[in-house]
Amino acid sequence: MELSQKKHWSGFAGTRDDLSREVYCILGVPIDAVEISDVLDRIDAAAQASAPYLISTPNLHFLVNSGTDQEFRESLLESDLCPPDGMPIIWIARLLGLPIKGRTAGSDIFEALKSRSDGPRPLRVFLFGGREPVAAEAARRLNAGLTGLSCVGWLCPGFGNVEALYQDHFFDQINASGADLFMAALGARNGQLWLHRNHSRLRIPVRAHLGATLNFVAGTVKRAPNIMRKAGMEWLWRIKEEPSLFRRYWHDGGVFLRLLATRVLPLAIRSRWLQMAAHLSRHDFVILSAQDGDQLTVELSGYATASRVPEAIKCFRKAVASRRRVVIDLSQARAIDTRFFGLLLMLRRELKKSGCALQFRGASRRLRRLFRLQAVEFLLSAGNC
Repeated sequence: MELSQKKHWSGFAGTRDDLSREVYCILGVPIDAVEISDVLDRIDAAAQASAPYLISTPNLHFLVNSGTDQEFRESLLESDLCPPDGMPIIWIARLLGLPIKGRTAGSDIFEALKSRSDGPRPLRVFLFGGREPVAAEAARRLNAGLTGLSCVGWLCPGFGNVEALYQDHFFDQINASGADLFMAALGARNGQLWLHRNHSRLRIPVRAHLGATLNFVAGTVKRAPNIMRKAGMEWLWRIKEEPSLFRRYWHDGGVFLRLLATRVLPLAIRSRWLQMAAHLSRHDFVILSAQDGDQLTVELSGYATASRVPEAIKCFRKAVASRRRVVIDLSQARAIDTRFFGLLLMLRRELKKSGCALQFRGASRRLRRLFRLQAVEFLLSAGNC
């Protein structure tokens, strides 16, 4: 991605930056700890400012794909907001003791936007993907009454590969619609990659791939009852409604069990140990920075935990403002927790916007294993940005 595109990718932040986001790293995926009301506020702010704002809604399928597909993972890392969609992510968060209490599913976000009646005006939405009868019926229902959303256009380009969806006339129609919200329904992988690769070609501010939401709105697929959603059994209902999903859920379920055994449980044990160790040595954290030519070195010493994030943010903001290559020296670091890993992912994103690199050095064997368990070993590779 060229530098001009990186700048365009910056998304809406107002006076905030990505370092301000409360992000937790769950197996390499950034997860924002946000309530649905916060999501709606950010959508409204981005729409009002006409600022690019990409929302990704990670679920188990996203988690599985991000482990094997580098570009798919990058589409999540470069998103402006990643609220947790799937219950497996919530279960992992609970095992790790993270303050992520419940789902903020893409379908719930869309329904909350649609149900609002107190906004200044309905948000204008453009639908992209799905089958024509489904999109037409969803548009008709959105425009049938007074809701918080109005459909100003829809386009069904078919179900070919993602490269076939780059035709100029698609973007001409999309951008001419004057929509505030672009909702893609192309399948998880194709939708994420399409939004990622075409970020600079879209003029609609808020973008999201919301998958089955289009079918829910059109009424062609019924959503699971609330009791099944809360119990984490929505997948079973989805198989009943769409039997073709069985193979995907079977595969993802097997990967989930393997991740639980090989990564999540070891991380949960380390998390409990880290909480005790950090409590006993709560003053054992130092962050120092030193400039050397076109490089800024930030040294982390001791326990890099959630309680140390505020002071780390101050240092990282200065590092970003220096517009230099940043090297994180881990030779004196003893441990890093899930929240601090989330902050490091956001530091990487902030630096990438301005074309600056982030590198790590001095990680001990213990820390390298922790990077591997967290599925962020890519951070340790040269030129990871």
